[in-house]
Amino acid sequence: MQNIDFDTVDDFLDYLPDNERKIVDYLRRIILECIPGCTEKLSYNVPFYYRHARICFIWPSSVPWGKVKAGVQLGFCNGNLLQDELNYLDKGGRKQVYSKTFTDIKAIDVDLLKTYIFDAVKVDKQLKKKK
Repeated sequence: MQNIDFDTVDDFLDYLPDNERKIVDYLRRIILECIPGCTEKLSYNVPFYYRHARICFIWPSSVPWGKVKAGVQLGFCNGNLLQDELNYLDKGGRKQVYSKTFTDIKAIDVDLLKTYIFDAVKVDKQLKKKK
């Protein structure tokens, strides 16, 4: 199913078409600003962001095995535990991972997105305490 294997995040970024690359770069910048000291590493050939466990990931549609039809998906690994009174995140029929897909960089509400990322970091910290 995966006919591509990236060795590094830079290899992944170089693979992306320009329109997706701009969105991915912007989302990465937001994530790295909100989660200082996080670990960014490839899983399933896309970048995941960790503290104690997986917090979120970025999945562009050009990486076909993720079933993202268009744009770039920002997924929250424990999305089911996030505060989402606005129903901003797409559950996609999944029980745990919730996401938001962006097809244009202008559609990214940075302040709102930061709120979700900060909440995801809080959830990660709470889950670590429970272990």
